[in-house]
Amino acid sequence: MHPFAQTNIQLINQLRRDGYSSAEIGSVLSSYELSIHLFTGLFRASGKTFIAHVVGTASVLGSLRVPSKLVSAGLIHAAYTHGDFGNGEKGISDAKRNQVRSVVGNEVEDYVAKFTALRWNEDVISAIHDSLGLLDPVGRDVLLMRLANELEEYLDLGILYCGDEKRQQANYINRNGQLMTQMAEKLGFPALAATLEQAFKEAAVADLPPTLRRPHDQNDSFLVAPKLYQRMVEAVSSRLAGARRS
Repeated sequence: MHPFAQTNIQLINQLRRDGYSSAEIGSVLSSYELSIHLFTGLFRASGKTFIAHVVGTASVLGSLRVPSKLVSAGLIHAAYTHGDFGNGEKGISDAKRNQVRSVVGNEVEDYVAKFTALRWNEDVISAIHDSLGLLDPVGRDVLLMRLANELEEYLDLGILYCGDEKRQQANYINRNGQLMTQMAEKLGFPALAATLEQAFKEAAVADLPPTLRRPHDQNDSFLVAPKLYQRMVEAVSSRLAGARRS
């Protein structure tokens, strides 16, 4: 079993053991409270709750003893790609950035915005690997967030519980896993490099029975709204339809 947290309580206890101050943990909890609202009812393609994923990402970062602001950013790293800001729109905007800043501050929000802007594919991975020494300190931190996210994706063989297309990322890792492992080394985090290497190898050789996987087409995160909410939406829609007919 991996040592990384999957719940807020586990994360708090981890950070306390690792010497983070009460003030630092308090700032991390502000990000956690925001994540509750952003990712309510959201699940990863594997069926894992999205909250567990962002907590896990923050836990990986915390295990590296990075500044608490980076741990906080890990908790909301997907705010602009998957977060629910109440208007149904995805992507980054000034209004969303202002809303996030009001809760977590400028520095944490800046990490999240830069994480969102960092495209992640084979060409980008290769280019960053070859020019990592040119990154400024913030760019290195954002890359570290990305590597923590990649590790969290593979913990517990999570990637293998997704749909067919998502599972094909195992082939992508066969081509790029070594580059990511080397990035972690170059950033000065050999423990992360070793854990990445182990997680990638375990996913590559694991034989997961098809009956345990999610439906073959479940390749993206998905929302499950509470039934009460669904009934309320249906009731409102019915009233509006009736009003239009009259």
